[in-house]
Amino acid sequence: MLYSGSNTFWDFLVWLFWFYVIISCIWIFITVFIDIFRDSTLNGWAKALWVLFLVFFPFLAAFIYLIARGRSMTQRNLERAQAMNSQQAEYIRSVAGSGQSAAAEIESAKKLLDSGAITQAEYESLKAKALQGA
Repeated sequence: MLYSGSNTFWDFLVWLFWFYVIISCIWIFITVFIDIFRDSTLNGWAKALWVLFLVFFPFLAAFIYLIARGRSMTQRNLERAQAMNSQQAEYIRSVAGSGQSAAAEIESAKKLLDSGAITQAEYESLKAKALQGA
């Protein structure tokens, strides 16, 4: 029997489909495992039972978990993302707000010079740093 070239294309598509299914299943199992351990509402025994259920009946357990706890899973992910965004915004505000403009730094250095707290050389050094940072 001769091997036809058209079979290889369809074989490739079937292989690609099954590869996608396997990767999707692995992704779902990992996501469910991560959510089980991140869920603070589950106690240790409940987590252990879910893990055992996932190990011995992976597809059934994953589907049941997604149906029963999918909404709370989404809520936890949303809360985690919002907390991360607020922490990032707070960090950006703290970093951006802590630096003064070059003019403000030079002005404060001039006040220190006028009050006698620093020398002319120290003033020139502070002024150079402020201009260099701008």
